[in-house]
Amino acid sequence: MLDVAPTELLLVAVVALLVIGPKDLPRAMRTVGKWVGRARGVARQFRGGIDTMIRESELADLQKQWAEENERIMREHPPTQSLPAPQAYLSPEQQALLDDPLDRGPLMAEQPVIKDDFQPEPEPAPKSKAKPRTRKPKTGDLIEAPETAPAQGATIEAPKPRAPRKPRAKAAS
Repeated sequence: MLDVAPTELLLVAVVALLVIGPKDLPRAMRTVGKWVGRARGVARQFRGGIDTMIRESELADLQKQWAEENERIMREHPPTQSLPAPQAYLSPEQQALLDDPLDRGPLMAEQPVIKDDFQPEPEPAPKSKAKPRTRKPKTGDLIEAPETAPAQGATIEAPKPRAPRKPRAKAAS
């Protein structure tokens, strides 16, 4: 297609630098890049359309050849009456079941035993979903000692909360 040698490309770059100038050269190159990208996109789309048309025409030719070949085969080998389906060999017992005029359907070998002594298990009583209410100890409340404490039933006083800290003053700069 287009054959641009490196020396020709260098000559075009020098001329562009002299004509456009170093200040506007990046903007000009960006504009040229956009236009080259658009041109490539249009060429790609055109090439894709041509390829699609070629594939469709080849497919139409193949369908035409297939139809002609199918007609030729059908002329050479005309369809004949189909043969009956082959019969499988059946034992006399199986044949007797098939020839049964009443067609009673499948026979059960053994009847199931039904017991009437079924008693469902009683359902457990529903559990209460409510949780016992507890409150947090406040300052001065007496709290019972846990069971693992050495003295059973001893009481201890809840710890007093600390006073909030005052923020530090910022150092002068």
